[in-house]
Amino acid sequence: MRTETSTKTGADLLVESLLREDVETIFGYPGGAVLPIYDALYKAKESFHHVLSRHEQGAVHAAEGYARVSGKPGVVIATSGPGATNLVTGITDAMMDSLPLVIFTGQVARQVIGTDAFQEADVMGITTPITKHNYQVQSMSDLPRIVREAFHIATTGRKGPVLVDIPKDISASIQEGSFDTTFDLPGYQPTTKPNPLQIKKLADAISKAKKPLLLAGAGVLHGEASSLLKAFAVKHSLPVATTLLGLGSFPGNHPLSLGMAGMHGTYAANMALYDCDLLINIGARFDDRLTGNLKHFAKHAAVAHIDIDPAEIGKNVNTKIPIVADSKEALHEMLSMIEESPQHEEWMKQLQDWKKDFPLGYKHSDEGVSPQWLVEAIYKETEGRAIVTTDVGQHQMWAAQYYTFSDPDRWVTSGGLGTMGFGFPAAIGAQLAKPDETVVALVGDGGFQMSMQELSLLQEKGLPVKVIIMNNESLGMVRQWQESFYEERYSESLLPVQPDYVKLAESYQIRGFKVETEEELQRVIPEVFAYNGPVVLDCRVLKLENVYPMIAPGKGIHEMIGVKP
Repeated sequence: MRTETSTKTGADLLVESLLREDVETIFGYPGGAVLPIYDALYKAKESFHHVLSRHEQGAVHAAEGYARVSGKPGVVIATSGPGATNLVTGITDAMMDSLPLVIFTGQVARQVIGTDAFQEADVMGITTPITKHNYQVQSMSDLPRIVREAFHIATTGRKGPVLVDIPKDISASIQEGSFDTTFDLPGYQPTTKPNPLQIKKLADAISKAKKPLLLAGAGVLHGEASSLLKAFAVKHSLPVATTLLGLGSFPGNHPLSLGMAGMHGTYAANMALYDCDLLINIGARFDDRLTGNLKHFAKHAAVAHIDIDPAEIGKNVNTKIPIVADSKEALHEMLSMIEESPQHEEWMKQLQDWKKDFPLGYKHSDEGVSPQWLVEAIYKETEGRAIVTTDVGQHQMWAAQYYTFSDPDRWVTSGGLGTMGFGFPAAIGAQLAKPDETVVALVGDGGFQMSMQELSLLQEKGLPVKVIIMNNESLGMVRQWQESFYEERYSESLLPVQPDYVKLAESYQIRGFKVETEEELQRVIPEVFAYNGPVVLDCRVLKLENVYPMIAPGKGIHEMIGVKP
């Protein structure tokens, strides 16, 4: 219990509460309803690194990138009305991908809430469906407790965004008295340790399985359980497929790795999901882009699902062995309690044959840079050690397929919501969280134009982010679907008119390059990564290249198109 007695403003209390939560970096944008808060931050500016985004959506995506690679909650401040509503996409994105954010929005004074006051919006109504929890502060004395609760809820159980809406009269008011930070949340008690009886059931299922498969999702990364996952897989010689958001949870270059599964997953991973007789899902939510048509998904398998969120278990796929637990706790118990390994030599041979016979592949062309080769060139130049952020679309899938992630927390992408404009500001947040790491924002020309105003931050903060634009002059994935399913009717998906990205970069005093051939790229890319500062590389890739393999809408996970031996 902590009780403080003094004369303070609500904004002072907020700043002190942030200090108690060890907040170092704040992403935000000021406005009328948060002026008292920004005045308090000014007085405490030696204690915080405030990052002034050029758009509120840039702030929240940067906070997501920061949270994803640091493990700390990203903290965002925006004003009322349009400031708050500009955060909605990023908040939803964080909710879908279980990223811990604590968002503070200004609100009009309590006495005018509900009167359509200037820059008023019903932030509580808007954000209730897209936050783990939200608050509107009604009493200044409640503010320290609410902040503590917000950070606790955001960072425990299934992580996610928590919003605190602060009326301006609360942040501006002065009050003398005791401010208690003690909280009790009897209705919020996440289960972290697995039921031992369920672990025994899993042990029995593993011992009898002929075709076992581990599926690793983002929950492994959020639970910091990657090393335990590897130890368990190696101990029992279990093959591992990963989800898009689970990349890096198991080394992609390990012999037991089958690669990414799902709509654009590898042949081996998808066929393993189709044909396995025991599927052990750790921290994935069985979304539709992973499963394809559920009628064909793991149809022969007994499913064990380990997840910290009980609502996910059985939601999409029938589960025989439900285990509600934190991934680290569950894997720790699995390693200590499960001794007998499966007898599955024929299965392992089949998986190796699939990997050998149906690898990912592409062709080179004189008409432009192969996008797959571009990703491989980045991988080679960074020795597979970069933090890679992406937007959503073809470039995202090529990055997932061809940049082999062998370490956790180096892959930052928008999974559940699929947010264009995410990748570049997320790279800024990641670079701020890990200033000594190489950070690559691999973005499409469509998504980059949604957030390229944040180039100001690379200039202002001196952040050495390498922005690689995979430029095919289109909304690539939209164009691919229109080619495949809409008889090549390219309705509003082509972007032939674009800025000169080199001049754009130079206008921000950032190094800019443009390449149109693989020969040029081979010459330029070492220079891009040798340069000690930010770079924008406009790489003109093949305009009509498609992402394969692909599971078409309505098809089963085994019905991939574009698979070539």
